Amino acid sequence: MRLTDVLDGMDLIGLQDIGLMDKEIRPLWRDVDNFSHRIVGFAITVRHVPTDVRVGQNSFADPEGFKRFKSEQYQRAPDAWLTAAKPGDVVVIDAAGIPECGFIGSNNSLGWAEKGVVGAITNGGARDTDEIIKVKKIAVYCKNGYSSRGVRPGRLIAESYNFPINCAGVLVYPGDLIVADGDGVLVVPRECALEVGKIAREIHIGDEKSRAKRYQRLGIPLDETVTVDK
Repeated sequence: MRLTDVLDGMDLIGLQDIGLMDKEIRPLWRDVDNFSHRIVGFAITVRHVPTDVRVGQNSFADPEGFKRFKSEQYQRAPDAWLTAAKPGDVVVIDAAGIPECGFIGSNNSLGWAEKGVVGAITNGGARDTDEIIKVKKIAVYCKNGYSSRGVRPGRLIAESYNFPINCAGVLVYPGDLIVADGDGVLVVPRECALEVGKIAREIHIGDEKSRAKRYQRLGIPLDETVTVDK
């Protein structure tokens, strides 16, 4: 279902504008043919915090020293949440306001996809974006759909996962339902997900049927986004 249908469902149970992330959270890529950038899945929440270890101008005598530092720091910022990931899950990451740090790149995004993770939502950014967009194996929604180019070592450490976080102005609990498409990202509280889903589905079917009639009157070929009454 579309984000707008689910948002209408939230309105109808009295949760108007609850769970709607700031509009600056945009898809990194869009697939207008198959809508494979759309996400519906349950949240794994991840929180990062700024590191207390910084890289100074004269910190390393040679490149090998930085390589060792980078390896050590990755141990302080691992993707430990992957141990809890199930197929169909969505990782929601609080970037702690650090602008130049990409949580998801060309390599680890494929590892997440191997675990069945279908999407990543973050108030930060992504790196290696050309390759992420090329392969389109995982949907990414990030701040202004932009790249943040730095690595985590020397910038951030992993603080926790599967605890409540704030992402783009929304409180996200582990297990909340995440819905995302070209209109943005919506978080449906897990205790309301079934009720909202039933309402949203009814709204969506009605819209599909109405648009099918308009397609026919306008001479537009029918596609998978419309439904004809039989």
